[in-house]
Amino acid sequence: MATVEPYETSKGKRYMVRYRKPDGKPTKKRGFRRKIDAEKFMATVEVQKMTGEYIAPSMGRATIAEVGEAWLPRQVHTKDSWSERVESIWRVHVKPYWGTRQVASITRPEVRDWIAGIDRAPSTIEDIHGVLLAVLDEAVDERRIAANPAAGVSLPRRVPVDHVYLTHDQVATLANECSKGTEIVMLLAYSGMRWGEMAALRPRDVDLDRRRIRIARSASKVNSRSVIGTPKSWEQRTVAIPAEVADLLRPVVTAQKNPTGLIWSREDGTPIRPPTTTHWFTKAVGRCISASVPCGDDGEPTGPAIFPRVTAHQLRHTAASLMISSGAHVKTIQRQLGHKSATMTLDNYGHLFEDDLDEVAGRMGTGFRAAAERCAQNVPTRPKLRVVSA
Repeated sequence: MATVEPYETSKGKRYMVRYRKPDGKPTKKRGFRRKIDAEKFMATVEVQKMTGEYIAPSMGRATIAEVGEAWLPRQVHTKDSWSERVESIWRVHVKPYWGTRQVASITRPEVRDWIAGIDRAPSTIEDIHGVLLAVLDEAVDERRIAANPAAGVSLPRRVPVDHVYLTHDQVATLANECSKGTEIVMLLAYSGMRWGEMAALRPRDVDLDRRRIRIARSASKVNSRSVIGTPKSWEQRTVAIPAEVADLLRPVVTAQKNPTGLIWSREDGTPIRPPTTTHWFTKAVGRCISASVPCGDDGEPTGPAIFPRVTAHQLRHTAASLMISSGAHVKTIQRQLGHKSATMTLDNYGHLFEDDLDEVAGRMGTGFRAAAERCAQNVPTRPKLRVVSA
């Protein structure tokens, strides 16, 4: 049973609590100035032991660096690109700030202040916070702390980015302007694939006759090197492509005789990388923009360019827009894009469906009128009544 005992120090009387840990081993807590404080601690410990919430004070003295360095090597189950990202965040942001702190000493207000002082984009702050959160989750699992002080901390909201959507004509204009890779532009704009998914394609992934492409891999850049990994489970899918795109792909797919080789690759055999400022795609976009500037009879510009400055990734948004305008169901678009849920699709592109409201209302009105006419034809005429005197 726990007890409270007084003892003398050079600064006066103090109190200590003697108690047993859940494993039966005796321990003590010293330094209480008032007996009532010692009794409160003793009561709290006894309740925590009964409810299974007891945390040994010695466990909380481990530092963030000690817990984090043990946690980091176990992140081998993540993709190479993400594990490299986690290691970089730990080394640059988390360990220098929190490394020497004991896990039990960290408070929620301190985490909030730290987040507020990070001068990075909201998405980057989410990643940085996520690493600290994971390390402290490890401390909770190891029963070093009772709760995670980083959990539930408010993070900066992401600023909505205006998507660029090309029309069918603009896609054709861009493809025609490309010095090479016309089939890549058309594939991205009419399938909704990510660049990395396209770059990892092999002939075995493409069924031109059925106009289907299996997305089972994705290329990414990790520390200046290209790696091919596996997408998230919901991103692994089979996408459909128009017959016209299949015809454009046929020559490049059949040219790769190795069914497991890359359809597109750099000279060293690695996957092609996303466009940079000197990339053929970026140059083609620049030419389209220049050609779309309206000019007067004197050749001087009379207004801004009509063609938008589009990135390769925005061809994915274009694909979503074109699918929506063609009347595709949101679940179909979700599967084609590899979104985790239809909610994610609607969060990104829900505003595009609003363009169909008038058409939907018109179709519903047509159905309403047709039903009203049918009902009117089927309702018998009420007989007229005649009063007969007795």
